[in-house]
Amino acid sequence: QVQLVESGGGLVQAGGSLTLSCAASGSIKSINAMTWYRQAPGKHRELVAVISSGGNTNYADSVKGRFTISRDNAKNTVYLQMNSLKPEDTAVYYCYAVVVLSTNLVPRSYWGQGTQVTVSS
Repeated sequence: QVQLVESGGGLVQAGGSLTLSCAASGSIKSINAMTWYRQAPGKHRELVAVISSGGNTNYADSVKGRFTISRDNAKNTVYLQMNSLKPEDTAVYYCYAVVVLSTNLVPRSYWGQGTQVTVSS
């Protein structure tokens, strides 16, 4: 019913920048919070940044001041601008959203398929 598709990952040198996008499509009435998570090899998935429907944001301490989350409600898209990247930012980045379905007005959560970010030293 709803798909989340991430894009923008890739290989970048330490100190560089990348912007991730996550576009939601399908039977969408509205989207509540949109969140970026990441999972590095051998580690648990961790929250990176979250943005509410009203634009309030919150970040993991490890990315504060370097990453910026934003959203375009008209496009059902969330972005993650990542600056001053470090090798420890290397991970698969996942988009997560709570979507109110237009079919039955019931909120459901969805995950994207993930996009790889690799930061070389």
